[in-house]
Amino acid sequence: MQEKINKIIELIKEKDIKMVDFKMVDINGQYRHVTIPAENFSEETMKSGIGFDASNYGYAVVEKSDMVFIPDPDTAIVDPFCEIPTLSMTGNAMIIDSPANRPLAQYPRNIVLAAEQYMKDSGIADTMLILPEFEFYLFDQVGWNVSPDNISADVDAKQSYWNSAVAGDGVIVPKQKNYHIAKPFDLTYECRSEMCLHMADAGIEINYHHPEVAASGQFEIEPQLGQMSKMADNTMWIKYIIRNTALKYGKTATFMPKPIYGEAGSGMHVHIQLFKEGEPVFSDDNGYSNLSETAHYFIGGLLKHISSLCAITNPSTNSFKRLIPGFEAPVTVGYATSNRSAVIRIPAYAKAPDKRRFELRNPDATCNPYFCYAAILMAGLDGIKNKIDPHENGWGPYDFNLFNLPEEEKAKLKGLPTSLEAALDALEADYDYLTAGGVFPEELIKNFIKAKRAECSEISKVPHPVEFEKYYNL
Repeated sequence: MQEKINKIIELIKEKDIKMVDFKMVDINGQYRHVTIPAENFSEETMKSGIGFDASNYGYAVVEKSDMVFIPDPDTAIVDPFCEIPTLSMTGNAMIIDSPANRPLAQYPRNIVLAAEQYMKDSGIADTMLILPEFEFYLFDQVGWNVSPDNISADVDAKQSYWNSAVAGDGVIVPKQKNYHIAKPFDLTYECRSEMCLHMADAGIEINYHHPEVAASGQFEIEPQLGQMSKMADNTMWIKYIIRNTALKYGKTATFMPKPIYGEAGSGMHVHIQLFKEGEPVFSDDNGYSNLSETAHYFIGGLLKHISSLCAITNPSTNSFKRLIPGFEAPVTVGYATSNRSAVIRIPAYAKAPDKRRFELRNPDATCNPYFCYAAILMAGLDGIKNKIDPHENGWGPYDFNLFNLPEEEKAKLKGLPTSLEAALDALEADYDYLTAGGVFPEELIKNFIKAKRAECSEISKVPHPVEFEKYYNL
């Protein structure tokens, strides 16, 4: 640790850093931050940390809210979006105790680390690799209003089909025809390339970026597989980079799952692998789609708990406007190879033993990534420990298009929750797999459910513009 602290101090001098920024994460998965002048940064800062009020982050009641934030030197990055040279670090929240501080169990980063330790202690695996796919929209303009006399939202993307009659350069993309479209229609290519360069500078390796399906400015950036807790940190930084780079180009970025009616929604598909002592746990030449029995049990755990998982992986009311038929979003509880209509897809192209994996397709990036990834791991481990076979439970494999089934056949299939309220009901009834080993504190789950129910209640009280269309003249 002392060597790492010395390197931070050397970096501050080398880069002529003027400010040191400490980024913390609230219960919703948003960055909060505190900044100190670089001359105030010292070895003591790294050891004693920065005090903060955790009650404002959604974690603790006011009477027990005083916490301390301990920076992690391994997360130090020079922030490319600050004009004044700034070094950024994230870290862990600690409870102020005597004689020593202890981790705040509710803090997201501590939970993902606890989940990894629980996995190691189980003997099943020592490493979980994940690959989240980041889908997002880039708009040229956005605005909204929620007041007694005006309930509205307005967005615009220059290349969108609704601008075809507007005088201009004619660079218009037809509805739902944006996938992999090239210049001159790909108007944000340089913006996204710069995003990827910033990610590379932060040590985040990228597979590719490309236009996604929706013509109104939808895109994807895919990083390479990474260790779970590190990828949780990287998820926060990737979203930070995407938003700030977009602003530099006069754009606004959103990870909202369904910002445009009638266009494809934005998900965050999560690819999953387990390793033990460097060997792939999920590979078996003789298994279905070359996956091992352990991999199938992991899938079984995910599918058993998928309804309650949705409260954590899809924690917005808008999330469930994406999870509908017709837009390549999953709606059916099941698994299959190369099938995007099932909630778990096994990529057929991942043929090498150390590449074999599956992806969970329901999550979206409104989630708190630390909670999301930890919950996915805990559900999978529960499946392995209890030998939950997805085939024996009737969850597939569904090697056909589930969207094209006759209605009577569709009715026989189990579906994902259709609202955040339903997902919260499921979480309230099914969270023992999360609290196993003390990974997710029960208090956190209850606080989370309470906060999200209040959110649902607030939104449900606001008249919606489509209600005027349906009911105004009745």
